[in-house]
Amino acid sequence: MSHRTEEIPQNEEEQDEQEGKAQDPAAGRPGGPAEASSGRPRPARSWAEVRHLLVRLHFYAGVLVAPFLLVAALTGLAYTLTPQLDRLVYGDQLRVDRVGEEVRPLAEQIAAARAAYPEGTLASVITPPGPEDTTRVVLAVPELGENQRTVFVDPYTAEVRGELTTWFGSTPLTTWLDDLHRNLHLGETGRLYSEVAASWLWVAVAGGLVLWLGRARGLRAKSARGVLLPDRTAKGVRRTRSWHAATGVWLALGLLFLSATGLTWSNYGGERFGRLLDAANGNAPALDTALPGADAPAEDHSEHAGHGGSGGASADADPADFDAALAAARGAGLGGIVEVTPPADAASAWVVAQTDNTWPVHYDRVAVDTSNGEITSRTRWADHPALNKLSKLGVQGHMGVLFGVVNQILLALIALGLTAVIVWGYRMWWQRRPTRGDRPAPVGKAPERGAWRRIPLPALVLGIPAVAALGWALPVLGVTLAGFLVVDAVVGAVRRRRTA
Repeated sequence: MSHRTEEIPQNEEEQDEQEGKAQDPAAGRPGGPAEASSGRPRPARSWAEVRHLLVRLHFYAGVLVAPFLLVAALTGLAYTLTPQLDRLVYGDQLRVDRVGEEVRPLAEQIAAARAAYPEGTLASVITPPGPEDTTRVVLAVPELGENQRTVFVDPYTAEVRGELTTWFGSTPLTTWLDDLHRNLHLGETGRLYSEVAASWLWVAVAGGLVLWLGRARGLRAKSARGVLLPDRTAKGVRRTRSWHAATGVWLALGLLFLSATGLTWSNYGGERFGRLLDAANGNAPALDTALPGADAPAEDHSEHAGHGGSGGASADADPADFDAALAAARGAGLGGIVEVTPPADAASAWVVAQTDNTWPVHYDRVAVDTSNGEITSRTRWADHPALNKLSKLGVQGHMGVLFGVVNQILLALIALGLTAVIVWGYRMWWQRRPTRGDRPAPVGKAPERGAWRRIPLPALVLGIPAVAALGWALPVLGVTLAGFLVVDAVVGAVRRRRTA
């Protein structure tokens, strides 16, 4: 490969200066405009150095965190296809052969399921989402741990269509892909990967937006076209950067949404978010499941679980009571798909909860006394705090179910776009490598070190506490950022020592 005689600029500032259009070509350069009386360079503070610091932060976020983001994007892309994959792989269990005219009572469907699978106890029954779907009879089997055995029954013929080992309603395939996306099948340790990705995604996006929108590149950059569309007339690294940045602008809102919603159920950031919900009284209202006259009140908290939950008694409840509880809930206005859960003890009521996750969602819940068909307690979706609603809807949108196929398509496009942005980012790193014959290098240099020492004092006074607070709110972000700073400082010290 032939070597060019001139180096490609190493970062946006150097390229700006080469083109004669930098915001502040000489601002704050050591040995530049500001010199101490002793003749030694004294760094000059300038607001332009804030941009230089962002360039360095964006560079390291891209180089070091991009692999985590790429894995999250590809596994998330696979997860968006789960509804169609479930239909393809488990169609015999999930679908009926023929839509009938009359649905059999739940008691009859439960009896058929229990005759085929007598192990375990009844945990709940989930009504079919649509006329072509099967009823799900969920069994708690001790040998399965936190998993359940779900028996699929044709609601028109009470014929058992099969069974699957499920996890909070998810099929084995969906569970496998979910674990792949959340923790790479490495358990709690693996969840750090996804939290690193979610914690840094918004940093990379916000930093990239500030750099792209704040650059000064002539009249074209000041127009909406220059911001939203790539420059096809550019060559080399400028062309790659144009595609990288313009695509990032289009994806920014979706990526920020995925980062925020992903953090809500992460290990450490999610725990902080839970504290915020508690402090702001933003949790879902608890359903009082105590029967009138019971000795001690009871509350059902399954609403707080990320994937819903299923209860279960120590022995099977009367199958006829499932029909009674369902009839009372339907009479109270609970339509669509619902989950009927038997009481944990004789002092508790039955719980019927709507589980319709497609917009407009339905999450009303009622407690039913099946001895007289009365509704003893109720929580309405409309009464949920705003913060809880945003969290709940955000999770469903993140999982691709809130708006059905449209939601899936949007997530797939975001995942593909993020993959392209990452690939272009690494290509820029390669294109900016020194190519002179005496200094070959496989990749480009990092942006200039030490910009923070030239930032104005007001920015430091406000910025350092803000970063510390952010590190507390998002512990994984704080720890990894501290690690980056330590490594960067050590590398700088080693290089200075070698130079000396």
